[in-house]
Amino acid sequence: MRKIIGYFGLLVLINCVMVSTSMAAKLVLISVPSNSEPFSLDGKDDAFWQDAKPVNVTVNELPYEPNNGYKGAKSSDVSIKSVYDDEYVYFIFKWTDDSLDLNRFPWQKQKDGSWKQLKNKDDTHHENTYYEDKIAVYWDINQRGFIKKGCDKSCHMVEAGKIDGIMDDSSGRHYTSAGEILDEWQWKATRINVVNQFDDGYVNDEKNSNKKWGRHSDSGAGGYYNNINENKDAPMYQNKIESEKEKYFVQDKNKILLEDNHQLNDIVGGIITRVSTGSRADVDAKAFWDGESWTLEARRKLVTQDKTYDLQFDDLSEKYYFGVATFDNSQINHLYHKKSIQFTFEQ
Repeated sequence: MRKIIGYFGLLVLINCVMVSTSMAAKLVLISVPSNSEPFSLDGKDDAFWQDAKPVNVTVNELPYEPNNGYKGAKSSDVSIKSVYDDEYVYFIFKWTDDSLDLNRFPWQKQKDGSWKQLKNKDDTHHENTYYEDKIAVYWDINQRGFIKKGCDKSCHMVEAGKIDGIMDDSSGRHYTSAGEILDEWQWKATRINVVNQFDDGYVNDEKNSNKKWGRHSDSGAGGYYNNINENKDAPMYQNKIESEKEKYFVQDKNKILLEDNHQLNDIVGGIITRVSTGSRADVDAKAFWDGESWTLEARRKLVTQDKTYDLQFDDLSEKYYFGVATFDNSQINHLYHKKSIQFTFEQ
């Protein structure tokens, strides 16, 4: 009898340990009420964040291995904190990245006077050499299985040259099942950091008529566009005042037509940046690289005008779920984590 009691006692103990371990493993980010310190959108972890406790996650899953000599990061540690007030919710993301990558498809002056757009795409036709650093945040609106699997739930991989029966040579595509939506925030070091925004978009079930498959930008105007002339053999514009700081992009508000006074190996940005408007511009963001890590501050109104494609933080007693992915100098290859992160508001 003692052996039986001891056996069942051991089972109970093991079960308690398993439950405790499972609970400890759950990632939970708690947004705290704002203190009296002012918020400054500058990518700095200052006194505004002093009362917020971080959630830490290691992103170390890669969707594929590029075959073009890509030597990017295989792991990154991400720390996230959050604060809220009556109107906004604020986030600060910090992730390890020991290289500053901004040279997204730059134009380079050649010896014969022509221009060459630098590229080194892999066999999925995506870039991993001349590209920028990025981070993406996916918020669950109503996708079945997201809470358990996180961002991985919407990513579909190639099987025998097809994705969902459609011929495709990409490494993977994001889309949901019918009627399901994710709110997507994507920050890009070259294209949008200078305009202090996240690129606000969404993921749905569309996959036949959209080059990005399920991924879309929210409604609005503006946004970045390619810097290329009508003949597609040179940049159309350059910065009015050229500088090393803005070497890899051209600001729309400061652009002038390309001048014929560049020397061998001179660089002109392959992208023109400008502010987005409308729902696409709902999330303010600014990042700063300190030589070892990126730190990005962001804020968004708790409730936005776009009730379909934006997650609404309209119930502070509710639990919300999200996932993050970092991109080290890569167009689509990224580091992500399994399972989702739970997000709640401290009352």
